[in-house]
Amino acid sequence: MPDTATASGEIPTDENGLPLWNLDDLYPGVDSDALARDFEALEKDAGRFAEAHAGKLAELDGNALAGAVAEYERIEEIMGRIGSYAGLMHAGDVSDPEVGRFYQNTIERLNAISSTLLFFQLEINRIDEEDLEAKLAESPALAHYRPWIRDSRAMRGYELDDEMEKLLLEKAVAGRGAWTRLFDQTLAGLRFPYRGEMLTNTDILHLMSDPDGSVRRDAARSLGETLGENIQLFSLITNTLAKDKEVEDRWRGFARPVSSRNLANFVEDEVVDALVQSVREAYPRISHRYYKLKARWMGAETLDYWDRLAPPPQDDDRTIEWDQARETVLSAYGRFDPAMADLGKRFFDNGWIDAPPRPGKAGGAFAHPTVPSAHPYLLLNFKGKARDVMTLAHELGHGVHQVLAGKQGQLMADTPLTLAETASVFGEMLTFQSMLAGTEDPKRRRALLANKIEDMINTVVRQIAFFEFERRIHDARRDGELTADRIGEIWMECSRESLGDTFRFGAEYANFWAYIPHFIHSPFYVYAYAFGDCLVNSLYALYEGGHPDFQKKYLTMLEAGGTLRHKDLLAPFGLDASDPAFWNQGLGVIERFIDELEATF
Repeated sequence: MPDTATASGEIPTDENGLPLWNLDDLYPGVDSDALARDFEALEKDAGRFAEAHAGKLAELDGNALAGAVAEYERIEEIMGRIGSYAGLMHAGDVSDPEVGRFYQNTIERLNAISSTLLFFQLEINRIDEEDLEAKLAESPALAHYRPWIRDSRAMRGYELDDEMEKLLLEKAVAGRGAWTRLFDQTLAGLRFPYRGEMLTNTDILHLMSDPDGSVRRDAARSLGETLGENIQLFSLITNTLAKDKEVEDRWRGFARPVSSRNLANFVEDEVVDALVQSVREAYPRISHRYYKLKARWMGAETLDYWDRLAPPPQDDDRTIEWDQARETVLSAYGRFDPAMADLGKRFFDNGWIDAPPRPGKAGGAFAHPTVPSAHPYLLLNFKGKARDVMTLAHELGHGVHQVLAGKQGQLMADTPLTLAETASVFGEMLTFQSMLAGTEDPKRRRALLANKIEDMINTVVRQIAFFEFERRIHDARRDGELTADRIGEIWMECSRESLGDTFRFGAEYANFWAYIPHFIHSPFYVYAYAFGDCLVNSLYALYEGGHPDFQKKYLTMLEAGGTLRHKDLLAPFGLDASDPAFWNQGLGVIERFIDELEATF
């Protein structure tokens, strides 16, 4: 477990000078008095809250109900602080058994408290609509919480009786939560043989974009073969969680596996269907076309699958130091709006980022909002490549968004997944355009443009291919358990469809689905990336075109958090996600980048 405490107040770093996060702003330690006190108070407060309000909410007038919601929010925020601390500790080292024990025990205790409080939202959802509107009208304090009440009541019609809901909640830690933890620990514990070394998941994936084709080949085969040696376990996890979801969806009355995710995102099924259809129809114009161009660039007609992430020829493969990455991103943010750069700077100055890769650390990257009374934290696995700079820009965008939305409070700060990627992808676009404008060398400019196109393909095309893979898996699972071979076949079908006929696939590639955590952690999360990228492309076009008061409207949109739905958020910009032309407009930006790249040959 990294040492995040410093006597001097300086930002803790690893031996290479990369920052480690300091979690003291949440709690000073797993055995701290502050954490123990909060837990003890939580359990008492939740019990008193239930005793005071269970079965009585419908009888309260507007102001009394507002007071109950405010107290519920206070309790939820403390729960969120504790849960965030445990989750971040675990992400820092998912292989440490003591950290794992602390994390699991914390989640179980929080789950028990949540069970005590479960009645609250269920009873709010049962209040008659006319009666609720009368309470909202008489109480400005309650009207403040109208967006949260609206979103809570979106589940009306899909909720079960109170005892069933309580059972599902309490069993989650021994069901979905336990299987998810098993996946995380298994993946973090795997070591991939590579030329006499045993590498972590993060390290072997990093080699997949190495300039040397033999390095990419050996890394890719090691990844696929090692996953294959464990594929029965990954298949069992996938089958179990898909069945678990199917059972709950059936009991709740969701007609399609994706419908519960769409409801949670407050986006209509038909909007998501239009997005998916638009992207799939664009495969030939975007990914198929680009990869044919890349193959020609590399002097071949076809490529091996491990060449998909090969850096473009003449790519600038310099190692980018952390300070340079920081300056690049903050400068790009500052040129857009100084206030956004000031917010971003706080992450670097206050120990809110954990940057270095290390054994046991969770792979990939994320921004965790924690709670409004604290601040977000960023997890990276920074190796000094251009893609790592873009990842920093992406996660910092999330962090800035989360800080701005925090003013909405614990119950209304969270943004639906469809909009949660807006600030992150916009931050990437700002950084890319800044880097492109500062690059005069034609070869480096071409490589930078190609890297951006590949990132956009990964964000839009690949994520919709992932979505399609999930859809087919969940649909097929309803007819019975899937073998590892069948899951691999579905993976290959979706890969060939999305990537085109440029690539040759080895047998081991059929196992690559197994390391993708989104399938396990958040079913159907992935389409939010494509939603966010297309949305940002449309927004950025408006910004470049001089849309009136764009910066002010943009920051106001981020500040709204979860208080507004996508139609209301986009209305000031004249955008409408329900219009199919909206998606084609966003996809057209990628096509124009490919046009620009093709013109350089």
